[in-house]
Amino acid sequence: MYPSRFRYEAPRSLDEAIGTLRDGGDYAKILAGGQSLVPMMKLRFASPELIVDINNVPGLDYHRADADGTLRVGALTRHADLEWSPLLKASQPTMAAAAPMIADPLVRNRGTLVGSLCHADPQGDWAAVMISLGASVVAQGPRGRRAIPVADFVTGPFENALEHDEIAVEAVVPPAQGTRAGGYLKLERRVGDFATCGVAVALEISAAGEVIRAGIGLTGVGGATINATQAAAALSGKALTPEAIEAAAELTAQAAQPRTDHRGSAEYKRHMVRTFAARILGAAAPGGTGPATTTERAA
Repeated sequence: MYPSRFRYEAPRSLDEAIGTLRDGGDYAKILAGGQSLVPMMKLRFASPELIVDINNVPGLDYHRADADGTLRVGALTRHADLEWSPLLKASQPTMAAAAPMIADPLVRNRGTLVGSLCHADPQGDWAAVMISLGASVVAQGPRGRRAIPVADFVTGPFENALEHDEIAVEAVVPPAQGTRAGGYLKLERRVGDFATCGVAVALEISAAGEVIRAGIGLTGVGGATINATQAAAALSGKALTPEAIEAAAELTAQAAQPRTDHRGSAEYKRHMVRTFAARILGAAAPGGTGPATTTERAA
């Protein structure tokens, strides 16, 4: 199917892009990677009257760490850039685990992390990962810049907190207070499929082996990405003992809000959430195997 008619603009500066977007009103959309927007337009699930292509805007294709350890990911950074990033492999185990699991190589070559956050698909991977890390999205518009925590940025299925004249220009992960650990696991029916369920865990661990900070995000098991705050709080100040891991995994499963559908029963999905949480935490515990990075295929 062909998309409905639309006007196309390709501004060459961020100010020009914001002005074009503002003039387009509520029926304008930003195009970065297009791996979610274009299929929705072809199916006419989305029918914007104006497309603002930001791929000609300079200075948005970066990911870097500041002197204090803050990680910044620009709006035009592709999934593939993060998949092969030495920086992420060295310092961001949860992101490094998730990056190779995003869709398939074709999508990873064009799609963007920031675009995925803006798309706000309940089955998307990056929102759960960034929620677990306590990340934020920086939006820029006519009134300047503002930082929006990812936990507040995703407001519902395919809905975000951007104003109609704002552009998400980067994602920001705050510096760690200790050694980072964690991972990302998801269940999918086949390679490149959306997650039947996914669990992201990000930990900051002290030299004494206690959890300074924990974050747990869930995808595919609710109407929006879920921030499992009670499970994360249960880990704070504790060592990753078998008992602490079991309790946190159970609280993670309780935070899930799965529905029975063609991908599996609600009970099955909740069980997999519990299993994945326990596996990631177990891998991060003393004597564990390191970041949990594999996917599983549903029968």
